Amino acid sequence: MPDYQISYESLYQSMQDSPLEKWAELLPAQLSKCSAEKHGDYLRWTQALSDLPAVENCTVDLTADALSIETSNSIDSAQLEAALKQLSPWRKGPYQINDLPIDTEWHSDWKWNRLKDHISPLKNRLVLDVGCGNGYHCWRIHGEGARLVIGIDPSWLFWVQFQAIKHFIGSKPVHLLPFGIEQLPGHLNAFDTVFSMGVFYHRRSPIDHLIQLKSALRKDGELVLETLIIEGHEGESLVPDNRYAKMRNVWFLPTVATMTQWLNRCGFKDIKVVDVNQTSTQEQRSTSWMPYESLKDFLDPDDINKTIEGYPAPKRATFIAQKP
Repeated sequence: MPDYQISYESLYQSMQDSPLEKWAELLPAQLSKCSAEKHGDYLRWTQALSDLPAVENCTVDLTADALSIETSNSIDSAQLEAALKQLSPWRKGPYQINDLPIDTEWHSDWKWNRLKDHISPLKNRLVLDVGCGNGYHCWRIHGEGARLVIGIDPSWLFWVQFQAIKHFIGSKPVHLLPFGIEQLPGHLNAFDTVFSMGVFYHRRSPIDHLIQLKSALRKDGELVLETLIIEGHEGESLVPDNRYAKMRNVWFLPTVATMTQWLNRCGFKDIKVVDVNQTSTQEQRSTSWMPYESLKDFLDPDDINKTIEGYPAPKRATFIAQKP
């Protein structure tokens, strides 16, 4: 079995003397219960991580749309690509390692560019990214100066992809925990900013999710929430009968007015809608790094404004709100 171990000591140290100090006392025990070893792809993934080439020094640009990593030593691009494609499908990105582009399914940089000028400055902030995928936005958040970024996502594949990128980026105060939001201690009241992007519509209880997000924030902390929406009035939302855009786990698609009402009902203030955007087949598409079905396969072939099931095509809104 390949030997690939992750140490979280730097995370524990970063949490000391901060509002996260109490969680730091619980976290080692939580992580000891997490293991990917029973996953059917575990050996392939860990072998791929072990096969990554050694790096000496890297120059990293976390503000580039395709996160840019340049190694000081020469790396065989074909060997690197073979190792990283063992971790496919790559959904969030893009990344660029030397002359190798990782062309992910999503142009996650487009989403970031739509919201970055609307949020509070991230410099020196403690930030939580809920449902962070492989951590692309976590790196962008740190690129804006956040002093500690913690991403949580229960997908082991995303966790492994994050470790692969971190292998090159090196020691930064950016960490991904293989957790769902349910594993966060209640009433943390700790983070300056909490992101929840592309998660809300997967939650069976939207109000409970908003309350969980709120409890992670400190007083006057900021929530950045992006979700699927539909057109319509306050009080209206779509609950798909079975699948939405071929996804089984889509539960609630509110209107902008309904989402605003829910945020207000949960006690948020200064609620703003900063972007509404219909997802295009240029933003989400199949690539050699994600060679399976993507958005064009989820839409009505005769009407791109409808899903294949006949629902309104994916449209996303980004909300910013404050915890009182």
